[in-house]
Amino acid sequence: MYELAQQVLRTDASGMPLEWIDYQQAVRLYHLQQVAYACGSPLYAIHGGTCARTGRRSVIEVNSILATFGNQQAINKARRNYTPPLSNRTLFRRDDNLCLYCGEHLPVTLLSRDHVTPLSQGGQDIWANVVTACKRCNNHKAGRTPEQAGMQLLAIPFTPTHAEYIYLQGRRVLADQMQFLLAHFPRTSPLHQRLHLPEPGTG
Repeated sequence: MYELAQQVLRTDASGMPLEWIDYQQAVRLYHLQQVAYACGSPLYAIHGGTCARTGRRSVIEVNSILATFGNQQAINKARRNYTPPLSNRTLFRRDDNLCLYCGEHLPVTLLSRDHVTPLSQGGQDIWANVVTACKRCNNHKAGRTPEQAGMQLLAIPFTPTHAEYIYLQGRRVLADQMQFLLAHFPRTSPLHQRLHLPEPGTG
């Protein structure tokens, strides 16, 4: 069994990824009878109280992926027009902790958010205009565009879909959870290459 810190991937009843939840939220979903079905690997066996009549102790087994009923608000997030919130943590993970100017893999403490078109030149703080940059490259680029600074971007920034964003938020994504999420990534998702995985239907 896994440590209780391992996250559970929650989906809707049709299998659309919705969010990460902890074991307490998973048990609550079982208690409220909101679990449609479970798949993936077994994570936990949570023991409850003992029934006075039968003397048996209740056990709830929690798998790595839980499909649930309801919660229209969460389901709405998964629609195509949903734009996930931007944070440095998910940005750096989108770009695989790689400076998209010099190409060096670095720890988070040496990375920064760079605006491709600087804010001072009318650029926006949105996914499609930000990339991960090491602090040295960011300081060199300063308030210029890559062209003005004579620098070349190694990849085009993109806005993650909801399924991609869920992956980016995951603390430790298990293999079965990863395969489930990959099935919901767009075929052309840059993450297929950045995760060093083949696109669906290839390889």
